[in-house]
Amino acid sequence: MNHTIKHSLARRWLIPLCASLALSGLAQAESPTQPSATQSTTPWMSGFPPAPERIIRNSDADFFADEKLRWTVCHMQELLPTKILHRGLGAPSTLEYQLDSKLDQVSFTPFATQDSMTWGEAFATNYTDGVIVLHNGKVVYERYDGCLNEQGIHASMSMTKSLVGLLAETLIAEGVIDENALARDIIPELKDSAFGSATVRQIMNMTTGLKYSEDYSDPEADVWKYSQAASSMPKPGDYKGPRSYFEYLQTVQGEGKHGEAFAYKTINTDTLGWIISRSSGKSVVQLLSERLWQPLGTEQSANFTIDSIGTPFAGGGLSAGLRDLARIGQLMLNEGKFNGEQLIPSAAIQSIRQGGDPKLFAKAGYDNMPNGSYKSMWWHFHNANQAYAARGVHGQTIYIDPTANMVIVRFASHPKAANGGNDPTSLPAYQAVADYLMK
Repeated sequence: MNHTIKHSLARRWLIPLCASLALSGLAQAESPTQPSATQSTTPWMSGFPPAPERIIRNSDADFFADEKLRWTVCHMQELLPTKILHRGLGAPSTLEYQLDSKLDQVSFTPFATQDSMTWGEAFATNYTDGVIVLHNGKVVYERYDGCLNEQGIHASMSMTKSLVGLLAETLIAEGVIDENALARDIIPELKDSAFGSATVRQIMNMTTGLKYSEDYSDPEADVWKYSQAASSMPKPGDYKGPRSYFEYLQTVQGEGKHGEAFAYKTINTDTLGWIISRSSGKSVVQLLSERLWQPLGTEQSANFTIDSIGTPFAGGGLSAGLRDLARIGQLMLNEGKFNGEQLIPSAAIQSIRQGGDPKLFAKAGYDNMPNGSYKSMWWHFHNANQAYAARGVHGQTIYIDPTANMVIVRFASHPKAANGGNDPTSLPAYQAVADYLMK
């Protein structure tokens, strides 16, 4: 099979990974053209049937690129096989509102510029589809655009990883998982994989030594082989490789030593998802429903993209509602409490809030996070406010500021996959809002 054909097929297989595999934190790939930050006057997939030029199909190799991205991020369940993350049958919990009309005028200066910008202006600049701000437990700001409204759900990309990390910390705090155990002692099938000799903690902090390339310009890169294995789409007749996440993870080889450096690789999270499921006897989706979505009183059921045997994509397959992720953020801010009830052990949240080792993180070269670290699938800024975040490509974030008692959740469809495309505007904006609210 020549490289051109193979690369084309590989791109088709990558898309069922919700592109947030992408679509890793280090991915620098951009769309060849920059779509408008404002919504088109003729929406995608509108009409019965839609006009041919406005149709998006799961067979389109570009359904997660250019202007199509702004529709696709809200419609993953219409394009790919998914598993429902149930909210249960109870009434949703109440979010108290105290909207602040002045917040749009809060100004800040983006990195590497001298021109100020307002919070309201940054909404369009960052291709925001929805943003909500909680302060002292109350909603002070909420706004939607793009494909999203208050009834919709949106792809969370790699913010999914942070929720999986939260599950792992919960099971560690409850004594179900030993963070110092080797992966092979929990999952014997990993004994010949590089993951087998890594501890649970090294996997959680992505300090594993793995021979795994996420170079999307190389058709022979490991990421394409992983995508082939994970795809729920039919395989070619001559395909001989792994056919699920679990099968692929058993083939990963080592490179370097575990524990020496942080290296963002999505396969760590899918391995952690396997460890969680094997240890608890429940899938990641079931646990998230039982431990978070139902007890939090979320408003909407969410969903996960899955592989051919129904395994949820722990590395980035979640689509959820904006307000429901705000509830997650408030739970984190309150050290596991929500509406006065302790839903998650406080020790689990405290472990996450400590952050990882900045020296190991510095080796990865994140210029916009010079003092950052990574622990339990959460990003830490180690700034004056001790803020930390769940982050996903194309601009997704749950930003938690304990000092300002503030939570910001944003869904976006920024044409640049890597967070380096929006961080220069986003990070100073979050700090400016925190400063304003603390006054």
